Amino acid sequence: MTTSVESVFTLEATPIKFGPGAVDDAGWELQRLGVTRALLVTDPGIPHLDRVLASLECDVVVFDRARVEPSLDSLQEAADFAVGEEVDGFVSLGGGSAVDTAKVANLIASHPAPVMDYVNAPIGGGKAPPSPLLPHLAIPTTCGTGSEATTVAVLDIPERRVKTGISHRYLRPSQAIVDPDLARTLPAEVVAATGLDVVCHAAESYLARPYTSRERPASPGERPPYQGSNPVADVWSAKALEYGGRYLRRAVADGDDVEARGAMMLAASMAGVGFGSAGVHIPHACAYPIAGLKHEYEPPGYPGRFIPHGISVIVTAPAAFAFTHEAAPERHDHAASLLNGTSLPETLSALMSDLGVPSLGELGYGEDDIPALVEGALAQRRLLAVAPREVTADDLAAILRASV
Repeated sequence: MTTSVESVFTLEATPIKFGPGAVDDAGWELQRLGVTRALLVTDPGIPHLDRVLASLECDVVVFDRARVEPSLDSLQEAADFAVGEEVDGFVSLGGGSAVDTAKVANLIASHPAPVMDYVNAPIGGGKAPPSPLLPHLAIPTTCGTGSEATTVAVLDIPERRVKTGISHRYLRPSQAIVDPDLARTLPAEVVAATGLDVVCHAAESYLARPYTSRERPASPGERPPYQGSNPVADVWSAKALEYGGRYLRRAVADGDDVEARGAMMLAASMAGVGFGSAGVHIPHACAYPIAGLKHEYEPPGYPGRFIPHGISVIVTAPAAFAFTHEAAPERHDHAASLLNGTSLPETLSALMSDLGVPSLGELGYGEDDIPALVEGALAQRRLLAVAPREVTADDLAAILRASV
């Protein structure tokens, strides 16, 4: 029976192997995927590289120039390198930036074209890959982005002062290994920033508009990757919120608390599954211009001048969820309870205060920057489409102004 209301949702998940010592199975997993010559994408100076290389039993080429916040140029460099090496599979080792760099290198190696052709419209061409990519084994070393479980790769385009992404189901890694031992060496500030990204992923997906509120598309190919909240995504997102409330402060406080850091790594993967189906919305839409317009902030625990993704996301979250509360009060309050609070904006504000998160003003933004930030957020239409409440330019301006 045909209907004008959507009645179908899709949920896919990366197979995940979790536990201390799991990284030593990397060679076995890559062999199982049929890879004979792999490109290993990692960050400069990653402390676990030798351990992973020792476990691999195929030919391996290392690309160790993944940028902390990937740019169009850095992704194109990795993609060109991958094409030249003629590999038949990928391994990523590092934070979300390394995983995202491997996703894009895999995309271009599998279906050659300029990276910009695949960047989400209206900023890029919005081209969809015609068929699945080469195998990709993702090994995250941070407690946060969940990129090992998602279909998204995020990138910065400095000359256009915008941050955006590439999103397609084929970008999802073939297998992930999540090993809590790899997070021991992370600086506390990195654990805080990435952990807050987990909390936002989970909260935004849990509070996304229901998938049944969309119109049914004319064909299955027109269904968006971010479909809206649904019963299965809710389970993953809610559990990630629970872990964030229980473990994030502990994970930041003590690098040797393997239970807490492992729980946050697992929460990142769970939230990745949740928002990979349901989507993220207002805080992430605002985060892209916040991270893209200025590169003056010097984040503790990180190299260089930039705004870490988790900070750019969480900084508007209290005001954003105060705005969306009326659309689904019970769900907002339940999300707060999973984080051990009652009011979601107040609970997030307290968490940010405990973890030393700067305000939007402390990141270098003021009243004069609001119009440009609003313009950048409005460009993220695929995100705002799943917000639980319709948001206008004036609404975004008020959210950003309240976050300065």
